[in-house]
Amino acid sequence: MTQTEIHGTVEAGYEQVADAFADAFAGRPAMGAGLTVRVDGRRVVHLWGGVADEQRATPWDEHTASVIFSCTKGVMSALIARLVQEGLLDYEQPVARYWPEFAAAGKADVTVAELLAHRAGLSAFRCALTLDQALDWSFATAALAAQEPLWTPGTGYAYHAITHGWLAGELVRRVTGQLPGEYLALIAEPWSDGIWIGLPDAERSRVAQLHASESQQEAGRQLEAAESPWTPRAMTLGDAFPAALVSPHGGFNDPRVQAAQIPGAGGIATADALSAFWSATVAATDGVRVLDDAILAQALIPMSAGEPVFPTDGPWPRWSRGFQLDSAARRYLGEASFGHDGAGGQVAFADRDARVGFAFVTNWMEAGADDRATTIVEALRRSL
Repeated sequence: MTQTEIHGTVEAGYEQVADAFADAFAGRPAMGAGLTVRVDGRRVVHLWGGVADEQRATPWDEHTASVIFSCTKGVMSALIARLVQEGLLDYEQPVARYWPEFAAAGKADVTVAELLAHRAGLSAFRCALTLDQALDWSFATAALAAQEPLWTPGTGYAYHAITHGWLAGELVRRVTGQLPGEYLALIAEPWSDGIWIGLPDAERSRVAQLHASESQQEAGRQLEAAESPWTPRAMTLGDAFPAALVSPHGGFNDPRVQAAQIPGAGGIATADALSAFWSATVAATDGVRVLDDAILAQALIPMSAGEPVFPTDGPWPRWSRGFQLDSAARRYLGEASFGHDGAGGQVAFADRDARVGFAFVTNWMEAGADDRATTIVEALRRSL
């Protein structure tokens, strides 16, 4: 079996992280991936390898970007935390204070914290959306504002797989006048050439072609067979996206989807830029500190855990105010870690104690027993 050639740099002491990254390619000849780890703002691991686009025989290089799926929710949660830090938002205030239309249909008391923690009752649209409707920011946000919740807000949670991005993103727009991608470019200015919500046309050639492995396709089939209709609709919106999230030219491989602002799942980033963004939440990175320690204490209060409103098989993730916390469902470095994973194997997080910023992105999408990122994180834990 031909071994994938790995490129990049590794600081002494982190060799086992590099080994775990190289091992992730075993038996996956069409896979491409990038991994960057920062400690105290300094790059200690910066690696890439494999195939960015098999059809065009394009190798994955240092500047290759990929769709990061729900890792985008972690980025959005950091943007909201920044706005709380700046005094423009308050976690304890009703969403309707900033977005009056949101008060409709019994949602007047839903707080910003509950919205971010998947407790607002809006995990799916009651009416199926077409792709054109999903690409229309005003349509999606207005429909969510008007919608009656699927359960009494605050009494439980269910994963707002894609709607979370529009809900958080409209809060960003209401208090800044900017769509999330514009605000992200401002906050992440040193890395704005490698992290986007809404891909610029000029960067299209840098984006890897996504592949749904058999396990990812099987996960899509199981989703379609779910007992509750709201579970598949949370992921597909009805008619907008395939259950596996990608097809050769559709879903999140579609250039229209990548260009749109879909901040629940549609962010695109290089591993390097994504790692830098997370690093800057806990340590000065390239001269920037995105969040301070005081706001992290507020942002990381646990809010949602255990079995969701619409039952799914455990183990289940844990969330604070938008951030995914360490759990049996997603192991990070420990209790001081916060971030978000994404469909197909993407993982990005920070750790307050170790002052780490971590990002693993891949175009070879797997589900179920995928342990690629977990094994890399375990190697990092040993190295630290």
